[in-house]
Amino acid sequence: MAASTAAGKQRIPKVAKVKNKAPAEVQITAEQLLREAKERELELLPPPPQQKITDEEELNDYKLRKRKTFEDNIRKNRTVISNWIKYAQWEESLKEIQRARSIYERALDVDYRNITLWLKYAEMEMKNRQVNHARNIWDRAITTLPRVNQFWYKYTYMEEMLGNIAGARQVFERWMEWQPEEQAWHSYINFELRYKEVDRARTIYERFVIVHPDVKNWIKYARFEEKHGYFAHARKVYERAVEFFGDEHMDEHLYVAFAKFEENQKEFERVRVIYKYALDRISKQEAQELFKNYTIFEKKFGDRRGIEDIIVSKRRFQYEEEVKANPHNYDAWFDYLRLVESDAEAETVREVYERAIANVPPIQEKRHWKRYIYLWVNYALYEELEAKDPERTRQVYQASLELIPHKKFTFAKMWLLYAQFEIRQKNLPFARRALVLWKSYIDFEIEQEETERTRNLYRRLLQRTQHVKVWISFAQFELSSGKEGSLAKCRQIYEEANKTMRNCEEKEERLMLLESWRSFEDEFGTISDKERVDKLMPEKVKKRRKVQSDDGSDAGWEEYYDYIFPEDAANQPNLKLLAMAKLWKKQQQEKEAAEQDPDKDIDESES
Repeated sequence: MAASTAAGKQRIPKVAKVKNKAPAEVQITAEQLLREAKERELELLPPPPQQKITDEEELNDYKLRKRKTFEDNIRKNRTVISNWIKYAQWEESLKEIQRARSIYERALDVDYRNITLWLKYAEMEMKNRQVNHARNIWDRAITTLPRVNQFWYKYTYMEEMLGNIAGARQVFERWMEWQPEEQAWHSYINFELRYKEVDRARTIYERFVIVHPDVKNWIKYARFEEKHGYFAHARKVYERAVEFFGDEHMDEHLYVAFAKFEENQKEFERVRVIYKYALDRISKQEAQELFKNYTIFEKKFGDRRGIEDIIVSKRRFQYEEEVKANPHNYDAWFDYLRLVESDAEAETVREVYERAIANVPPIQEKRHWKRYIYLWVNYALYEELEAKDPERTRQVYQASLELIPHKKFTFAKMWLLYAQFEIRQKNLPFARRALVLWKSYIDFEIEQEETERTRNLYRRLLQRTQHVKVWISFAQFELSSGKEGSLAKCRQIYEEANKTMRNCEEKEERLMLLESWRSFEDEFGTISDKERVDKLMPEKVKKRRKVQSDDGSDAGWEEYYDYIFPEDAANQPNLKLLAMAKLWKKQQQEKEAAEQDPDKDIDESES
């Protein structure tokens, strides 16, 4: 009783009350607990004891348990291919090849794209000398996954190791139908070369450079031919490569390799032609290696002329870059043309000239054409003097004259040069036809001392225009003819011009004529002749006239100078009456002003 009372008096521990029943911010999962336990090796399981199998019954029991374990693992996760491979390899270790095949086939049904699975399957068959089974697996693999190169490599290697060369070749052919990467083609070529099948290797190269048309592959093809002593074939391959890539996709490495091949064949002139051909067509930035090898070649086998050619080629590239940067840089074209004229063939020079003249100034203003037109001049002179081709010279002149916009401006020099060219060709009708510009035509006839023809030309020109400069030029021509009566004829022209220009509204032009006439008489005339011209000189007077703005409103008055010619005053007596009327009007205005302001008159009289 006392004991029970003591027990009743014992204090019972209180249960802690949880005030915050919300979930913790960081949750710990069962997976985490298990992983941490494994990492800390809290549960160390001893390895299973080694079992010694003594009879067939124990072996069968072991196989059953092992297979059940593999099957359970596969059942848990069918997509883990490593479980399938371990299972098959275990069966293989027991020499259960048929069971291993069954496992691989089941695995392929799960994931037929797994490369490792196919490789392990085929390797198992090859290790166990099951050749036909291995061929079957490789055939299925390359049919299912034809882009996996590893299958093809192993398949061809197997056939070659078995001595089945025809079979290996057949596999290679099937592979090439898929146009694989470059290394696959090289493997096929090396396979044929191992068995001295050079012709077959050449055929493969032909297909290879079409499927993979890179410069390096063409070079490999050519070097293959060179290595086997087929030098003519090698040269043909290089020539085909140059033609294949053309001018649009030129590569300096191709031409360097081609040149070195010819150098090995002691064909030094061919080497120079190759280098020059390439340097003429490849830009300077992309031809550094080409220049370097060309220089080395000339130093080894060339002379001073060859080295000079290299220097010319470099300068040519510089000019090419300049004219490409600015096609309208005519000074660069002139320098370039001087260079090619000094060294290149006629066709090359013509090509550069044609490129130069194709850059017509974009603006039809004479100042923009002054430099450009000399390209045509130089082109024509080159054809005449250097190329000795009169017909092409004539075509150049005619093309230039057709190109010049004569309605806006012209170049008399071109007409004169063309006419002089025709004269040198003793073709006077063509020369006369070339001068359609009057001044050029007249100058031409003066050079030919055709006085009567020149005089007729002036008369024909005066029927079309009465410009004062034409009259003065006509008079000076008569004076410079040096023939008898030239002074009288010159004076006659001046008199005729003065009579004709009386009706001319441009009095400055009439004054210009009289000043030219007076200069003539001062030098060649008598006193009476001089006095006669002096009497014809006009009086310069200042006048005022009304000015109107663009909208027609009155804009005030402006002063200007006018010329009153004595001949005009004599023929118009009303001019005096007009002058008297103006004087009377002025007096009337002064009188009216005085009447309106009488105080002003008184002040003026007192002063």
